[in-house]
Amino acid sequence: MTHTYHVSLNWKNERIGALYSPELVKGFEVATPANFHKGVPGIWSPEHLFTAAVSSCYMTTFLAIAENSNLEFESFSCDAKGILDQVEGKFLMTGIELFPVLKIKDEQLMEKAIRILQKTASACLISNSVKADVTIHPEINIMSLAHLN
Repeated sequence: MTHTYHVSLNWKNERIGALYSPELVKGFEVATPANFHKGVPGIWSPEHLFTAAVSSCYMTTFLAIAENSNLEFESFSCDAKGILDQVEGKFLMTGIELFPVLKIKDEQLMEKAIRILQKTASACLISNSVKADVTIHPEINIMSLAHLN
């Protein structure tokens, strides 16, 4: 039996992000997830928070590396999907998929942005600390091209 948990993170300013899940209401109460016996719908679960920990660490690591590399960017957001699966009779978080979206001003910053996102993936301390496989699916948008659509 596999369950999926979705968490979204949007950078606000400095090193601060707003964390939420489209599956939950605002707040940080924690309960058994709704898909388990006596689970409570609409409240943050440890599974969501585990997924959020990986996503928010990715963001804070990105912000530090981007700052140290003098990368100017317009916005950063990151959706995440945590996979809970049953392995040998035990539930485990077996995977986290991150979908960072970075918006930059011009195409000349593309190679630098790609390098920084790759470095972020290898430097994220929470990703490096968990047994779950962490997969990054980055997207980089260029503002000048986005205005043409």
